Amino acid sequence: QVQLVESGGGLVQPGGSLRLSCAAFGSIFGIDSMGWYRQAPGKQREFVAIITSGGTTNYADSVKGRFTISRDNAKNTYLQMNSLKSEDTAVYYCNAKGPIGNYWGQGTQVTVAS
Repeated sequence: QVQLVESGGGLVQPGGSLRLSCAAFGSIFGIDSMGWYRQAPGKQREFVAIITSGGTTNYADSVKGRFTISRDNAKNTYLQMNSLKSEDTAVYYCNAKGPIGNYWGQGTQVTVAS
């Protein structure tokens, strides 16, 4: 079992920055990749970014050049979000995948408004 705890969400003005953090607890050595997804009101959850255990990253087109995913060890991953837009407003979820399963955090709200 893996538990994921997100933090770092909040209210920010357009053009501003936020850094989300995700801490993994439990069977962390069974994690291959960690990523971020988001869900805006009335919309389906969508992919944002992913980083593998080897450090390979991939981003949704809508965030390329503005968001950066990083991972400092098997336990923690981060999402640096710059040049935020109103359309980035959503609940952001941390995800961990591996042979042990597919796990989600509880989500953290990001609101971009002036």
